[in-house]
Amino acid sequence: MTVASPQSATESSWEQRLLRNAASPAAVRPEYQELKFTLHRKLLDRINLEALSGIDDDRIRAEVRQAVLAMVEEEPNLLTAVEKQRISHEVLHEVFGLGPLEPLLQDPTISDILVNGHRQVYVERKGILELTSVRFHDEGHLLRIIDKIVSQVGRRVDESNPMVDARLSDGSRVNAIIPPLAVDGALLSIRRFSTDRLMPDDLVAKGAMTRGMMRLLEAAVKAKLNIIVSGGTGAGKTTLLNALSFFISPKERILTIEDAAELQLKQPHVVRLETRPANLEGNGAVRQRQLLINSLRMRPDRIIVGEVRGEEALDMLQAMNTGHDGSLTTVHANTPRDAISRLEVMVTLANANMHLTAVRQQITSAVHLLVQCSRLSDGTRRVTSITEVTGMEVDIVTLQDIFIFEKRGLGPDGRVRGRFCATGILPKFNEKLLAAGLCLPPEIFDETLEVGGL
Repeated sequence: MTVASPQSATESSWEQRLLRNAASPAAVRPEYQELKFTLHRKLLDRINLEALSGIDDDRIRAEVRQAVLAMVEEEPNLLTAVEKQRISHEVLHEVFGLGPLEPLLQDPTISDILVNGHRQVYVERKGILELTSVRFHDEGHLLRIIDKIVSQVGRRVDESNPMVDARLSDGSRVNAIIPPLAVDGALLSIRRFSTDRLMPDDLVAKGAMTRGMMRLLEAAVKAKLNIIVSGGTGAGKTTLLNALSFFISPKERILTIEDAAELQLKQPHVVRLETRPANLEGNGAVRQRQLLINSLRMRPDRIIVGEVRGEEALDMLQAMNTGHDGSLTTVHANTPRDAISRLEVMVTLANANMHLTAVRQQITSAVHLLVQCSRLSDGTRRVTSITEVTGMEVDIVTLQDIFIFEKRGLGPDGRVRGRFCATGILPKFNEKLLAAGLCLPPEIFDETLEVGGL
């Protein structure tokens, strides 16, 4: 093989057009798919990819691409020039990437990729699901791609361990579940994360919240208040958590704990911990609670837990109560009140003998703010409330809304109409903000903003 020359600007744009057309109907014809796999097998027979592992990645790709083009010319099938270029790219995706998923992963407008068996792939764009023409060759092909993903992060998926959480190199979250649990074939879900994370100003510009709401959250983070971001699946909890972390001082030591590492903190002193599943014998699992307990011995200034979903909630609350102020985490819940109820249940999982009143006292003294995120029917994601935990009355945790989003129906274009409005209540934690040298202008607590058009 000869080394390919550097690609020209014209060739680069040509490749971009091929990527956009990779999921076209012609690419899913059975004979086309069969030819692609035939070429893939021939390539593996001819080239020792392990021997090329020490060579520059761009050079390897260029040489393998030339080899694939040469094999395409040898095939008796009548292919157009566009089909030859396309099939060479798809074989490269099989060798170096994730096969049919590569064009989707390279599309920045896609936020979710949902594979329902080898014949059906959906994507989400701007909160709306779309069926694509992407197909896998067969069930075995899909299983190989899943195994390729999970093996890169030291995880496994097989009949004895048919469910797995993993992540891609760019931080995208991956969940896979295979037969026998998946009745109609293997299922794969990829939650995309942009390499350019959304900054606080971006969230304001996109209408996720108002400038005043963001200023309040900025002050809360800087004053080291403990904040829980709650919401449903795909509501933007992790995106908001990333944005809030922007306000943490670069002088602080931040420790993150996640099931699958996906937070993208930019501070210089970040320590990242990730859970570990059990091995083939069912041993060696390391859960979030163990990492959280260990983290207290690592002198963190801030503890950020990607998501509290079990017994680690008790340790998280105790950490917030014992000097680790400014902790951040997320929880699945539909309302702030539901978030409190979920915390109560999770703490009970850790200590069933703990009295409910004691649990609620722990929550009241530990948590200052609940930020509720929601994905609306038009696909937009908004912060629908910022709620303060004010204390207890009798044995009930009391809450008060500082900002809310009021839905007012749908506009002619299908967009959700509504308004962000402050409730006019000055939060009780304002004294903590003043003690930290942070003074918010009073007009923040009176602002109103209409969104969604007329």
